[in-house]
Amino acid sequence: MALPFAQSAQAQDSLPPAPYAYKQLADPQQEAKAQALMETLRCLKCQSQSIADSDAPMAGDMRHQVRMRIAAGEDPEAIRGWLIERYGDYVSYTPQVKPITWPLFGAPVVFLALAALLLRGRFRKGDRA
Repeated sequence: MALPFAQSAQAQDSLPPAPYAYKQLADPQQEAKAQALMETLRCLKCQSQSIADSDAPMAGDMRHQVRMRIAAGEDPEAIRGWLIERYGDYVSYTPQVKPITWPLFGAPVVFLALAALLLRGRFRKGDRA
């Protein structure tokens, strides 16, 4: 029973790459914009590489989307927003400050303040003895 599901997953990887997955845009300025954006987006399959560096088929599809949208005149930040909406905040290497992500930015400050208070109390005890 699991065989049909495995075949459908393998079929997606056997599709030819999207046209702009490995082909650069003709306009050097547009390609530079696309390249700069692709370096700030995470490959969802590799997770440690940007889509510019990854050879995963999904990264190729994402590169294709970025280049097609840049060629159509879309703003890179609008493309980033569309990809974040589609794949979630994890796709971007630069997380946005939102109510759900504030602990990512606030927790280090809280931990540093707590450590400073603990060290201050520890040093004060040493002075009293």
